[in-house]
Amino acid sequence: MAAYVQDVFMVFGDSITQGAWEPGYTGFGERLSHVYARRFDVLNRGLSGYNTEWALPILEQCLAKRDDRQAPKIRVLTIWFGANDACIKPSPQHVPIEKFEANIRRMIELVHSPTSPYYSPDTRIVLITAPPINTLRRKADLESRDPPLALDRLFDTTRQYAEVVKIIGEELKLGVVDVWTLLWNGAGQVETGLDKFSGDGLHLNGAGYEVVYDALIKVIAEKYPDVYYENVDFVFPGWKDINFESPNSSLGCQFGRV
Repeated sequence: MAAYVQDVFMVFGDSITQGAWEPGYTGFGERLSHVYARRFDVLNRGLSGYNTEWALPILEQCLAKRDDRQAPKIRVLTIWFGANDACIKPSPQHVPIEKFEANIRRMIELVHSPTSPYYSPDTRIVLITAPPINTLRRKADLESRDPPLALDRLFDTTRQYAEVVKIIGEELKLGVVDVWTLLWNGAGQVETGLDKFSGDGLHLNGAGYEVVYDALIKVIAEKYPDVYYENVDFVFPGWKDINFESPNSSLGCQFGRV
């Protein structure tokens, strides 16, 4: 069992979050782990194929109870859903947009509502919108499978789910990374231009993750500067700060949990 010595930066979402450490892509999770090394442990709680309906009970299992003082604190939580919820019927992944909105709000309430058993007012929440769907690429990918599959996502439908996330974030004054708009503008607002950010029309490649990481770090720096990595001290002292005459006197965890 690992002891609690560092707080946590948790990324919670679907396959696009799960793949954020995929080799060769330099995903946003990999880069977060690098800049937050010795500051926060970055935990990947991405769930490939999940929608918000299935992810909601998982989030409850990922959160510690408010009175559990042995569990690390979640200092930053990203919530990134919509790509699967926006699937069209009869896909089992489809979640009606009203229910999707309610689920996102419930995830936030689990952390920020004083009546929640998981209440953590100091947790900084960042919402991330689904990326735009390149239906041309997605259609080709699905039709190439054995047996061929029909197109399961539509461009405008995913945009609507992304808009819901933006509205919630603005209303609740949370940090929001509008990936949909960033990638769409980066593609020159032409669907074929999305090829530079995704190989299959849905999941991001290295270029797509680079946009996400840069935007996420900017939102954290501007909205939540207290958890921006440059403003977070190392948990344990740098080697030059060790008391060389009496090392143990300076090697305790600086926030008093060792």
